[in-house]
Amino acid sequence: MKKSSPSPQNAKMRAGAGTLDKGLTVLEAVEASAHPVGVQEIAGATGIQRLAVYRLLCTLEERGYIARDEAKRYRAMRRRRKLLIGYAGPLTGNTFREDVAASLQQAARAEGVDLMLLDNGVEDQERVMRKAETLVEARVDVAVFFQPVESLGHMMAARLSEAGRPFITVERPIAGGVYFGANNYQAGKLAGQALGRFARERWRGRFDRVVLVEGAYTSTNVQARLAGVLVGLRDLVGAVEESKVIHLPGNANREASRLAMAGLLRREEGRSRLLVSGFNDISAIGVLDAVREAKRDKWVAIVGHNAMREGRMEIRKTASPFLASVAYFPERYGARLVKLASAMAGGETVPPAVYTDHAVLDQENVDVLYPGERDSGTLSERQPDRTHAR
Repeated sequence: MKKSSPSPQNAKMRAGAGTLDKGLTVLEAVEASAHPVGVQEIAGATGIQRLAVYRLLCTLEERGYIARDEAKRYRAMRRRRKLLIGYAGPLTGNTFREDVAASLQQAARAEGVDLMLLDNGVEDQERVMRKAETLVEARVDVAVFFQPVESLGHMMAARLSEAGRPFITVERPIAGGVYFGANNYQAGKLAGQALGRFARERWRGRFDRVVLVEGAYTSTNVQARLAGVLVGLRDLVGAVEESKVIHLPGNANREASRLAMAGLLRREEGRSRLLVSGFNDISAIGVLDAVREAKRDKWVAIVGHNAMREGRMEIRKTASPFLASVAYFPERYGARLVKLASAMAGGETVPPAVYTDHAVLDQENVDVLYPGERDSGTLSERQPDRTHAR
C-alpha cells in the first residue's frame, strides 16, 4: 500500500518545530556562557551552521532574549521568568550565619526573585559537592555560596565554573567568582587600632603580649586579618616587637579558643597585660571564658570580629574585657547580594570584589547601631570602666 505524502501543513509544523529546537539550543548556549560569545563560538558549541546561528540570534535579539555588544558578541538578557539565585551556606550554627540567610530571604521577597537555600556548613567533600551539583542541575542564574572550609569552597567553584554558572563567594575569596564580604586587612586594622587606643588610654601604651587567635579553616582570611591587626596596633602605639606576638589556634571555635587561651594564661605571669584579637566573636568569647575562669579580667583587653549578637551583648556589660568588635552588618548582606546577582545575571560588568561596610562597635555606639537589644535583666547602664589595669 502506497504511503500518503505528508500534508503541507504537517510538513510546515515539523519545520517549525525544528527551527524552535535550534533557537532554544542557541539561546541555552548563550545563557550557559560566563562571558559574551560570538556567532562562530556558538556554531562550534551547538553544531548548527553559522548562517543559521546568525539568523536565530537576530530573532532572539529582536525579541529581547539576548543583547549584542559593539564587538558583535551576545549575552543573555534576563528571561521573563523570575531570577533564580541559589544560596549554599551554613544556615545555623551562629547568629552571623543566621543573619546572612535571613537577610537574603527578606531581600529576595522584596525584589521578587526566587531563592534556593541549601544548608552548606562544615561538611565532608561528598556532601558539599552534592550541593554544588544541585545548583548546577537547577540552572540557577547566579550561585552564591558561603563555605567555611576554604579548600571545599575551591572545589565548589571548580564545578560551578565547569558548568558555566556565574557565582559569588561570601566571606571566603575564591578564584573564578565575585567576592562579597569583609575587607579582611582593613577590618583587622580597625581591630588593631581599637586595641591600640585602649592600651594608650588605659595602660599608658604599655603591654606585654599581643595575642592573635586564629581560624585554621580560613587561611586567606586569617593572614589578611592578622596582618591588619598588627598594622593598626602599630599606628597607635608604635613598633611591636615580634617576640611579643603570640599566635593561638582557636579554629574559630569557642571551646578551642578557651582551651588555647587557658593554656597561655597558665604560662604567663598573673599581671601580664594582654591585647587579644579573636578571628571572630566566637573565638573572642572563648578567650573571654578563659580570662574569667583565671580571674584575669583586669589584665586582658579583647576585640572580636563580626559583631554578632553574642558579642554585642558582651560589649554592653560593665567592665567586660570584651571591649569591641569590628561589625560587618550581616543583616545588610541580603539586599546587596541580590542587587549584585541581578547585575551579573543581566550581563553587567561588576567588580571582582564587593566589600561590606565596617565599623568598630563599642560601648559608645552599640546601642546606636543596634537599638532595642539591651537586656535590662542582665545589663546595667554603662559607666566609665576603671577596673582595667593601668
